[in-house]
Amino acid sequence: MRLVFAGTPETALPSLRTLIDSPRHEVVAVVTRPDAQSGRGRKVHPSPVAELAEEAGIEVLRPAKAGDPAFLEQLRALEPDCCPVVAYGALLPQSALDVPRHGWINLHFSILPAWRGAAPVQHAVLHGDEITGATTFRIVKELDAGPVYGVVTEEVRTGDTSGSLLERLSISGAGLLAATLDGVEDGTLEARPQPSDGVTVAPKINVTDARVDWTGPAMRVDRLIRACTPSPGAWTEFRGQRVKLGPVRIAATQERLAPGEIAAGKHSVLVGTATDPVELGEVQPQGKRLMSAGEWARGIRSGSTEEFT
Repeated sequence: MRLVFAGTPETALPSLRTLIDSPRHEVVAVVTRPDAQSGRGRKVHPSPVAELAEEAGIEVLRPAKAGDPAFLEQLRALEPDCCPVVAYGALLPQSALDVPRHGWINLHFSILPAWRGAAPVQHAVLHGDEITGATTFRIVKELDAGPVYGVVTEEVRTGDTSGSLLERLSISGAGLLAATLDGVEDGTLEARPQPSDGVTVAPKINVTDARVDWTGPAMRVDRLIRACTPSPGAWTEFRGQRVKLGPVRIAATQERLAPGEIAAGKHSVLVGTATDPVELGEVQPQGKRLMSAGEWARGIRSGSTEEFT
């Protein structure tokens, strides 16, 4: 089939590479978000998907909105049979959905109908799911509600962050997406409606949501920090300044501390919660580099009791 691939971040790259290498399909163009500022210098850079497409000599379309008449005209002129989508990051109007004869097929990183929305992997980690996965489905107007072609499953490991889990899902999901397109092409795969029960929603987790509440149990603190790693980054306040936190370890064998109380020892830095304390891993004080918790604690020790708020 003639494919127009839609995607933006690094998460989409395994799928794009797989489809470029496929002997059965031709990626005639990619659709991605417009170039944006990134990095310490805030310079304007193309998206990872745009960079890979340009390296492969594939046309790149960067519409401000997928409903722009000029973009729709370009899309129709490409005559795609199907438009696979992985983390494109923008809504697709019906006028765009109607262009390819096999529609737009999305790779979504959950087992639908669970965790429809922008942050399925983060919510799987945050809520302690033991199993998650990826789903291919045909995009319809309602959010992530279209009929399903296929599913792969993935165990959520004890120490998984959103980043490590998404990396595995992006690889296994690429194989699922390729197999789905093969089945659509040869007519052996039929999309089936999602069940009406079991629907959960995974809205974007913003910086405000990522603040650690030390009055909660240790398990909740651990899950929140892992869910927000690497983005948007879990944080707390110390002496009125923001401190970012890397994944922690629940220290069930240690004596309990008051919520937010910091106990810095020779070999570990513990922080109290409503239940067991947690052992800090890496921290990043405001305006400074990422460092080990021990290194950070050596720089802040004083005779009084210290705490996060």
